Amino acid sequence: METVIISPKYQIVIPRKVREALKLRPGIKVQVLHYENCIELIPLKKPEQMRGFLKGIDTTVEREKDRI
Repeated sequence: METVIISPKYQIVIPRKVREALKLRPGIKVQVLHYENCIELIPLKKPEQMRGFLKGIDTTVEREKDRI
């Protein structure tokens, strides 16, 4: 876990290990979520970049007999 400091302008620097792991580059937009006592930054992706991200997902789900 990394620790960052909020600047007087309310800015933070994302640690290098995190930037490299997520392949973040200048100009990438991120969505900021606040829930309970947490802040979450989610990099936004274009729909074209999402193509195939569910490939190989297990779709076997036990269903009720009246739902088949």
